[in-house]
Amino acid sequence: MSSASPPRERPRLRGDRGSEAIQAAIVTPLLIAFVCLAIAAGRIAISGGKIEAAAEDAARAASIERTESAARSAASGAAARSLQDQGIHCASTGVSVDASGLAAPLGQAGYVTVTVSCTVGLSDLLLPGAPGAKTLTSTFTSVIDAHRARQD
Repeated sequence: MSSASPPRERPRLRGDRGSEAIQAAIVTPLLIAFVCLAIAAGRIAISGGKIEAAAEDAARAASIERTESAARSAASGAAARSLQDQGIHCASTGVSVDASGLAAPLGQAGYVTVTVSCTVGLSDLLLPGAPGAKTLTSTFTSVIDAHRARQD
């Protein structure tokens, strides 16, 4: 006589039911937050590069002038134009010019150093409505031609 054995049932793992949904619910917001932080860091870095370009433009404009007052005026105007052209909207802008190199004797190279600082609202950089602001600052030095005539 043959004995027939009953069919085997698969063991059920009741503790694993729904674990993928829980993992997704935990991981998804973390991934979204990470992506948002990466985008924010990238936008801040791009804005910093635009501030550097504005400082370079301002220093070059100041180094072409012959007097300190004209250099300060040219640097401020060039920085404002550069920031506007690049689409940077500053809540406050500061342009500091060291044009003492214009007083160097003829035959010696002088330098003009310009520092541009721009306070940008985080709502412009990150998401609309984001609170706070970030001040970005850049300094650039431009050489004055050693053999160019200068005024005292």
